[in-house]
Amino acid sequence: MQSAIRRLSLAVPLAGLAGMIAIFFWVPTDAVQGLPQRIFYVHVPTALVSYLAFGLVLLGSIGYLKTSKRRWDALAHASAEVGVLFTGACIVAGMLWGRPIWGTYWTWDPRLTTTFVMLLIYVGYLVFRAMATDASRGARIAAVIGIVGFVDIPIVHYSVTWWRGLHPDMRLINLNGPQSLPWQMLVTFLWMTVVFAGLFVLLMLLRMRLEMAQDALAEAEAAFEEAADARARRQPAGGRPVPPVEPARGAAAG
Repeated sequence: MQSAIRRLSLAVPLAGLAGMIAIFFWVPTDAVQGLPQRIFYVHVPTALVSYLAFGLVLLGSIGYLKTSKRRWDALAHASAEVGVLFTGACIVAGMLWGRPIWGTYWTWDPRLTTTFVMLLIYVGYLVFRAMATDASRGARIAAVIGIVGFVDIPIVHYSVTWWRGLHPDMRLINLNGPQSLPWQMLVTFLWMTVVFAGLFVLLMLLRMRLEMAQDALAEAEAAFEEAADARARRQPAGGRPVPPVEPARGAAAG
């Protein structure tokens, strides 16, 4: 994991820099929307990555309910945190695009509304976990929230098809005909999608490592408290405290 983190920490910023150069110096300016259209290369990839993140929340939640293994819960928890981050970035980017194009930062368009609901679902997931007093029970209920909450993802995605609103229904890749984007725009969009996916993986690995470190610390604290309790039980009533066992000199030297 450490090696992957080190490589991604180097590759993601470099790839992101190349993507920014392409966005501002290579991709042609959109004839209708002008410069605000360039927000598209951040807005859409972050939306797609948030789908990926909440898909992993679904996978981790199902895995945890079936096996009760901690690693599935850790996967769901980390994915939810990073997914909320990307959803927030997607909404902010959309608002910055909406102000010059629609004349407002926000409107209760079906896509915007369902995306906002998606954000609330997973923020609620995280808040519930943080407030749960019983970690195991909290993880199981959070897993149910993670499974039920995923119902909103296809609603978000198909909202522009099911209900006509302001948000454009743009098919980015057409396998059966001409592409809706010039090839420079399509290549840059795909590049930025890979960049944000790489950033997602990097943040996930860092969050998972932190989760493992927290688990190890909790186990060490529990072992220390158990040893302290055992030492207290061995202590005779009214007698001198039993000194802690020190490692043998030879073992310490080794």
